[in-house]
Amino acid sequence: MRNLALSDEILLSVDKAARYIGGEVNSIMKDPGTVDIRFAMCFPDVYEIGMSNLGMMILYDMFNARKDVWCERVFSPWSDLDQLMRQQKIPLFALESQEPVRNFDFLGITLGYEMCYTNVLQVLDLSGIPLIAKDRKEGPFVIGGGACAYNPEPLADFFDLFYIGEGETVYDELFDLYKEWKDQGLSREEFLYRASRVPGIYVPSLYKVTYAEDGTIGSFHPVREGVPEKVEKQLVISMDKGYHRIQAPVVPFIKATQDRVTLEIQRGCIRGCRFCQAGMIYRPTRERKVEELMSSAMEMLKNTGHEEISLSSLSSSDYTDLPRLVQFLIDECRERCINISLPSLRIDAFALDVMSKVQDVKKSSLTFAPEAGSQRLRDVINKGLTEEVILRGASDAFHGGWNRVKLYFMLGLPTETEEDIKGIAHLSEKIAETYYDEIPKSERQGKIQITVSTSFFVPKPFTPFQWAPMYREEDFIEKARITKNEIRSQKNQKCIRYNWHEPDVTILEGFLARGDRRCGKVILSAYKKGALYDAWTENFRFPLWKEAMAENDIDLDFYTIRERRKDEILPWDFIDAGVRREFLWREWERALSCQVTPNCRAACQGCGARRYETGVCFE
Repeated sequence: MRNLALSDEILLSVDKAARYIGGEVNSIMKDPGTVDIRFAMCFPDVYEIGMSNLGMMILYDMFNARKDVWCERVFSPWSDLDQLMRQQKIPLFALESQEPVRNFDFLGITLGYEMCYTNVLQVLDLSGIPLIAKDRKEGPFVIGGGACAYNPEPLADFFDLFYIGEGETVYDELFDLYKEWKDQGLSREEFLYRASRVPGIYVPSLYKVTYAEDGTIGSFHPVREGVPEKVEKQLVISMDKGYHRIQAPVVPFIKATQDRVTLEIQRGCIRGCRFCQAGMIYRPTRERKVEELMSSAMEMLKNTGHEEISLSSLSSSDYTDLPRLVQFLIDECRERCINISLPSLRIDAFALDVMSKVQDVKKSSLTFAPEAGSQRLRDVINKGLTEEVILRGASDAFHGGWNRVKLYFMLGLPTETEEDIKGIAHLSEKIAETYYDEIPKSERQGKIQITVSTSFFVPKPFTPFQWAPMYREEDFIEKARITKNEIRSQKNQKCIRYNWHEPDVTILEGFLARGDRRCGKVILSAYKKGALYDAWTENFRFPLWKEAMAENDIDLDFYTIRERRKDEILPWDFIDAGVRREFLWREWERALSCQVTPNCRAACQGCGARRYETGVCFE
């Protein structure tokens, strides 16, 4: 019988106490005395968001499949519990055993987005683990992974090591190495040195950075012999053999953000959108066999009791066996009254037909993501979507009974002009006109309702736009103003609602996304000033970050509005992400000349992913 880390009094006083008690269906309990490695798997945000993270769930299940490892879950306490834990000196604990994280062998932290970085420090702080890696003489090794690990440098001071790539590949080797090191009673430094020689493992303390007079990186190299110059990303070569199939996902006690079975149908994307980091770092596209997906879907639904299943992919429409898979799910799920969610679909005749069958979607809205208002700018970002296709999709949707549309765009894209910005309003108006022109009044389901949402562009590592400048906060505000005014000038403006993302959050995200090691002291200072849960609008306080930058003599503009040179050493250049730098630069030049690049199935562009000898490269 385990004891809860929090008293009844505390649990009754905090919001959503079920976040902290563990014991959910399919959570895994083990006898600590029977395992060699205790691994605390952390998502540095609230429970509901972390429990929706597929990567974390895969690793949780995979690690626990080993008899010698017990992997438990950890999430960031919400602000109310955070305060109580500090006041009463309660250490952060893992859900399964309710034991302090500082007693574990590893603390693995998923880095899904830049705005969670102060939460990383919260997790370390509440655990009683020194925030700076070099100050740790004992306790768990802190390892980071996830999309943001592809530029780990802003967090380099806080982590002992990073895992670059997909988790199914070399963790077994790392665990075996740890057991051997532990038996030999060697120093922490020796373990880190040995770990640095495992493919995909990056140990920041074993690399030295120097800076040129202009503030750019002068050199980046290992400080010990045998430490690799380049850290190569790891990925699953065979989705038949290397992919870890979850049989029984943990079922949360409270509603998670993604409260459903998630079925990953493929990894990677063939599209090559120049702003999309995921589309580059997860290359090449690798599909799971449809028979495996059918079996896995039924197994997870049976073991969870969930009433919805979602197909997970960067671009579900590009999965070659999608019609067969969807028809199977329709046939099986109809009898069980299970809903099917199909995100990342292109709106075409097939998608509309499918959605009509699987969901009561006529009461909801359809989503289009043109990303840019003009065709010229869509060619710049290589969206591969023409106005004709967008309007035809809208027309098909309207004839199918839909009358609510969501449109997603980005402002501040490279080469953007005022005409491109106004194009957002013009395209929205054309969609509204399509509805009124093509649907007879007697057949309309009320007025057309269009919601236009704009986010602000952030250049990300390992994309063709990694060299691009951003705009200042006031520039973003002006772009949103132009968009709003242009929408208001349209004939059907009463049918168009406009939302935009906060520009200050975007500026900070851009700073952290392309930052170097010097940015770590800003993160630390901001955290000490009270920055926490920066991804949550109600908690974000940009003035704290500006104060932290000023105190540490960090120039925000240097990291955001400055265009990078072709020969400049970028903070993440020591990572081999599978896409060649030459390919990314060529795509940057093609963007500046508005040239469209075909998708991977249409023509190979020599990005570098062919070396893995798998997936779309060898179809």
